[in-house]
Amino acid sequence: MMKIKLTKIARAKKFHTFLKLCIYFVLICISYVYLEPILRMISMTLMSTKDVIDPSVDWLPKNPSLSNLKVAGTVLDLKKTLVNSIWFSALLACAQTIVSALTGFALSRYNFKFKKLWIIMIILAFIIPVPLLMIPRLMLFISAQNLLGFNLIGTPIPQILMALLGQGVNSTILILIFYNFFNLIPYSLDEAAMIDGASPWQVFVQIGMKLSASTVLVVFLFSFVWNWNETYITGTLVRNSIELLPAKLNMFDSAFKTYAAAGRGNAEFRINEAYKMSATLLSITPLLILYGFVQKRFIQGIENTGITGE
Repeated sequence: MMKIKLTKIARAKKFHTFLKLCIYFVLICISYVYLEPILRMISMTLMSTKDVIDPSVDWLPKNPSLSNLKVAGTVLDLKKTLVNSIWFSALLACAQTIVSALTGFALSRYNFKFKKLWIIMIILAFIIPVPLLMIPRLMLFISAQNLLGFNLIGTPIPQILMALLGQGVNSTILILIFYNFFNLIPYSLDEAAMIDGASPWQVFVQIGMKLSASTVLVVFLFSFVWNWNETYITGTLVRNSIELLPAKLNMFDSAFKTYAAAGRGNAEFRINEAYKMSATLLSITPLLILYGFVQKRFIQGIENTGITGE
């Protein structure tokens, strides 16, 4: 009997080990799908012009160099566009985070007329394609600037106003994240605070916001990344009033031709995939660095907000 039990235990351990290996294999395969473009980008960034046209070079460059990054940074006007992108995306992210928290708390804690209708409208604002919504928004801002007597289109004001009014990039998702999290907080905490004399604003700040620190971080990061990568709304409303890194990346080919025509390159100086990959890598590096610093709190916030479906 002992031998049979030991045999069963040994088989169970082997099966458990095999199952673990299968899970790790699947995770490695999935990770490769996400990491391969970044690794390819880094590989192409380090390649010289000769490596790019050499068919024998696939992943590892024969003559690695950082000159591609220098050229891409110059073409993108990195010092200026990076600073502009950081402060503009951070400003919009802060506005969206505050408004989303207030809206989510109100929808979670208070009952008022047409509450379900407002929730449906918020969801519809996300479902309807952005180009369809941009037409009335653009007309609204044009009418407003004609009434006020100064230009709104071509300045950061329209996009900032949209973020403050709950119409920022994917604001619906951010509101629903807060709404879901505040639903997890027992209402008895609010009642206890109000019995002690706390006002609704104090309940929101002292209970809601203090308990949702990780959720605030998640919403801020989502908003920052979405606003960083947004080019359609920014190109329509803000236009060329601010030089942003993603917008500059979209025009990299024409900017590179201008750079080359200015006599900064030799006769063989031509745009290639190495320069494009270098520019793309520069544009995503700030986001990777940001995530690297806050990844633990970010994952914790994802779990707390119930995005995983729990």
